[in-house]
Amino acid sequence: MLRTGAGSRGGVTSGRGTIRGIRARAQVLKKLTITVGGRVLLAALVVCSGCRQTPLDRHYVGEAGNGHYKGHATAIEYPNVQSCTPEIVQVSLEPHTVREREEFEMRPISLQEAVLLALQNAQIVRSNAQFLSTGNQLLNNPNGVSSVFDPAIQESGVLFGNRGVEAALAAFDATFSASMLWGRNETIPNSQFRRVATAESAAFQSSLAKTFATGGAVQVQHNVDYLGTNLPGTLYPSSYTGELVASYRQPLLAGRGTEFTRIAGPIGQSFGGITGVSQGVVIARINNDLTIAQFEGSLQDLVADVENAYWDLYLVYRNFNTVSAARDSAQGTWELADKQAPAILLPADEAQARDQLFTARAAVINTRSQLFTAETRLRRLLGMPVNDGTILQPSDEPVTAEVVPDWYSGLMEALTNRVELRTQKWNVRSLELQLTAAQSLTKPRLDAVASWQVNGFGDQLFPHTDPFPGTPPGTRSMYERIAAGSEQGWNAGVQLNVPIGFRQAHAQVRNYELRIAKARKVLAEQEKEVAQELAVAFQELARTYNAAIENFNRYQAAVDNVEKLRPAAGATLNVDVILRAQERRAQAEIAYFSSL
Repeated sequence: MLRTGAGSRGGVTSGRGTIRGIRARAQVLKKLTITVGGRVLLAALVVCSGCRQTPLDRHYVGEAGNGHYKGHATAIEYPNVQSCTPEIVQVSLEPHTVREREEFEMRPISLQEAVLLALQNAQIVRSNAQFLSTGNQLLNNPNGVSSVFDPAIQESGVLFGNRGVEAALAAFDATFSASMLWGRNETIPNSQFRRVATAESAAFQSSLAKTFATGGAVQVQHNVDYLGTNLPGTLYPSSYTGELVASYRQPLLAGRGTEFTRIAGPIGQSFGGITGVSQGVVIARINNDLTIAQFEGSLQDLVADVENAYWDLYLVYRNFNTVSAARDSAQGTWELADKQAPAILLPADEAQARDQLFTARAAVINTRSQLFTAETRLRRLLGMPVNDGTILQPSDEPVTAEVVPDWYSGLMEALTNRVELRTQKWNVRSLELQLTAAQSLTKPRLDAVASWQVNGFGDQLFPHTDPFPGTPPGTRSMYERIAAGSEQGWNAGVQLNVPIGFRQAHAQVRNYELRIAKARKVLAEQEKEVAQELAVAFQELARTYNAAIENFNRYQAAVDNVEKLRPAAGATLNVDVILRAQERRAQAEIAYFSSL
């Protein structure tokens, strides 16, 4: 046995040993007779002695074989989707920051214009509360975001439990089906004539079915069979047999009537526990109303977010003006204290004024940044670019007059117009209708069935010249016999299907009764919740008005305090008292506009 390797201890000879082996084999070969077998042996020995082992590819079942999986199977792929970046993103400039020193162009905007812009750009409804949140539904669950497409998506739904009106009406569409099959068969019959029996066949089947709103179904069928054979004893070597059938089925107990069909759909097309009793046109229409109500609620939330963002921006503007005035006052106080510090004031007084100045400057920077952020939030809700070269500035002023609404009329309007209550009432109505349909299924399935048919037979399909003079009259054409209506058939009866115990049907009824009880209780609690929210709104309205009056008086007093503490020319400056008065004036002004 020949081996090649790196050492002899492992049973592998060295290179010198290999040469000696070749010489020894050569001497042996000289003694051999040069035959065809000897030549083959010589070639095999030379090839074996001159070959080198090549490393084989090794494959591992364990960890060593995970390289392909890690490098290719789990590689990140990017979909090739044809989508254009929105224009408002492409044309947007760099956002405003506190580093900018140049003046910006102010763009006045009214609340009405802001709401109009938000509604015009509300194809996808945005929420102010989810902005800059880790649970932003727009990014984490885009399918759950409310949009203008939702009512149309629901209207065109086809899945069980989410069918639109068109899909529910499709259950009553007429259905046409047809098939045509040809065949040939050759057999040896058990007969003394020893003749191969040949049969050529063709079968045409067609039907037109229609389901009615009463739950009944009608079907018209037309079947034609052709048979050509060489067997003896037949009237014709080829013949046509056909019939025209009309049948009707009408539920008498379970699933009968238009009420059940409009709620649950035709009973003949249901799949028991899979489809339930919610596939009818009425339930589909209620689902559309629910989707519209949800979209309406999303728009109401959007309008509320726009109003809040609008007045938040207004308040930040007021705060910015206040802190800017406070900074200017602190600047003047420090300059005056710096002049009097060497001769009249203590160094600590100048340091206190300087500390207040830096505090006011930091407040201006923070408020300016808050202004940019509030403006960005409003732009997001309005569907505007991040920066179009202007700064939005509210042009409307808050109402300062006292508003005293009537509690009873407000409560009535809230209980009537709240979208949440209307949605829950639709849910209750849908469950009540489904309970009615479920109660119908606690009855046995008893259907009345009937059919009538006209049969036809002939050696030809249509009336034509008879090639067989001995053909009996009236059997030349199949359609001729059908038109004559001589051979008819009919059947009528009932079909009964009774699940012993009706366990599933009664469980379904009980389930809907419990769901209705819960839905009604939820509706009652929702009405209580609406009343409580309205009560808090009335309380807040009274509080903010009275607080605004007191904050306005506070602001006027703070202004008078600052004016009276202003030192006369050459008088000694009371730094601590003046700085505290200026701070109180700024806080009073901010509190007043916040209460508005």
